[in-house]
Amino acid sequence: MKLNDFLVLAGANQKSEIEKVSLLCFYRTVIEDKEEFEVTEICNLLNSVGFAKPNPSRLRQKLIESKLFVKSSLLGSHKLHSKELERLKKEHPHLSKKSEDIISSDIILPEILYSGTRGYIEKIAKQINASYENNIFDGCAVLMRRLIEILIIHVYENLGRINEIKDSNGYKNLSSIINYTISNHVVKNMSKITEETLDEFRELGNFSAHQIKYNAKRGDIERVRLKFRLAVEELLYASNIIS
Repeated sequence: MKLNDFLVLAGANQKSEIEKVSLLCFYRTVIEDKEEFEVTEICNLLNSVGFAKPNPSRLRQKLIESKLFVKSSLLGSHKLHSKELERLKKEHPHLSKKSEDIISSDIILPEILYSGTRGYIEKIAKQINASYENNIFDGCAVLMRRLIEILIIHVYENLGRINEIKDSNGYKNLSSIINYTISNHVVKNMSKITEETLDEFRELGNFSAHQIKYNAKRGDIERVRLKFRLAVEELLYASNIIS
């Protein structure tokens, strides 16, 4: 996963300066095996991704006072506290060296993610990509919603809990299923990002399918593209379709 994509998923724009630094150092620790960071290096890294470049002396003092960092063996350098590193690993389980092979910036779902899963999942994923690439954004939104619904159902099937999302008329509506899934922590280790956006995918698809005067635009899809990719990957693992 590219650094800028990770920062978007992590909501870095809403974080404090020291939290931004923590995210940047976490990314480089996981992806590049780099654990020790000099203050000037951190300042330049913040600036390179579009954040304000801090005063080195002020940032150094913040690092010293912060519980997120500890001094490293390298003179003048710091590293993430082990507790902060573990917390971030749990919060961002999708980040790994392998994820560099998965992420592609020009489509919604990269082929390496869905290839070899199930035929109907592959077809829906290809249709999502094709509709986006051909500016059929309402179609893309509806298909995104459909894939999320299918994968959530497969999660319950895998857990042997399918009856929990059914009533006398068949499957409950997707809104109820999503609310139940999140409130009951059905998917273990689901990221906070996915928990917060599952219903957004449902709503986006519903608007495109049912609102007479609404037409989805590229920006509507682009805004949730990375989060959708993350949700699909997490649900594929949770349903044991990929492992």
